[in-house]
Amino acid sequence: MGLLGFGRGRAPRPGGAGLGRPVGGRTVRTRRRAGVGPGREAQHTDVGPARQAGHTGAARHEGTARRGAAGLLALALLTLPVLAACGTGSDSAASAAPADDDRPVVLTTFTVLADIAENVSGGHLRVESITKPGAEIHEYEPTPDDVKKAAAADLVLENGMNLETWISQFVQNADAEHVTVSEGVEPIDIAAGSYEGKPNPHAWMSPAAGEVYVDNIAAAFSDLDPEHADDYASHAEDYKERLRDVGEELESSLSGLPERQRVLLTCEGAFSYLARDAGLTERYLWPVNSDEQGTAQQMTAAIDYVEEHDVPAVFCESTVSDQSMQQVVTSTNAAYGGTLYVDSLSEADGPVPTYLDLLRHDAETISAALTGRDA
Repeated sequence: MGLLGFGRGRAPRPGGAGLGRPVGGRTVRTRRRAGVGPGREAQHTDVGPARQAGHTGAARHEGTARRGAAGLLALALLTLPVLAACGTGSDSAASAAPADDDRPVVLTTFTVLADIAENVSGGHLRVESITKPGAEIHEYEPTPDDVKKAAAADLVLENGMNLETWISQFVQNADAEHVTVSEGVEPIDIAAGSYEGKPNPHAWMSPAAGEVYVDNIAAAFSDLDPEHADDYASHAEDYKERLRDVGEELESSLSGLPERQRVLLTCEGAFSYLARDAGLTERYLWPVNSDEQGTAQQMTAAIDYVEEHDVPAVFCESTVSDQSMQQVVTSTNAAYGGTLYVDSLSEADGPVPTYLDLLRHDAETISAALTGRDA
């Protein structure tokens, strides 16, 4: 089945995501500190906003600043007791961490990795995600607070495959082991756009590739905390078994689709690995979210393809606007199949609070929309 966007195409390299070496994702870039002692100061548990706010206006005139200084000072004095009692933003949650929590701190770049790591950790480590649920990971901009957290962490986990183009800013002052968890996955190349020929980074969308992630994380945890190495290995095996079950569910739910309906058309080309596992033809409006989105050429090509192949439903991802895909819907007979999750989990009370939930949700949504039944 094809894994092509609209325009120039390139077939994926042969081989499955799970065929690479299962362990070996440890890519040590800097010195790793030894374990933490009982006197270590607790780190923040809430990692701040999903994206650093940009400047919203020009600097105020010096004279205006002087005139407002007295008022601002008075306001600050009045509100200081309230701020001290209530905290502000993410730091209020961060300060709620128990002072005696001396577990090693693991930082991940996004929520999917944090959930996998939490399952492998089994509570022995404190796992945090730099980005919040719903955040767009590709063009995230680390905040100064993020950089401080990286500098204080014991281990940093990133996806790799050019997903986190900002990672060098994030770890520039970090004295922690830096591990690429996709190491060993057989990549599928991006077929078009400015990243053509580079690995598609969304390998976690394949449960088989997810097992490679799990093994790499377990190995990194064992190096960080040898005392609990047996626990990490056991948790990893249990979690991989659950991943295999989800993989079987995914393939089963999509296996009965007629050939005409076996097209997965999404906003971003983030489903190459899932499409390969399920035997679907992947199409998309743009290859990766950091490319141009919703251009006239992309829209025309998508509409033509839907009409030519009588595609029953199209989809978009949770971290981008579905406006472009809705235009495809209004211009064709295709239905909008629903929102898919890729780069981020939802909040705890949302549809995909865990990685396994994400995989199940996407498989069920795709299958229901392409077959015309309710999810």
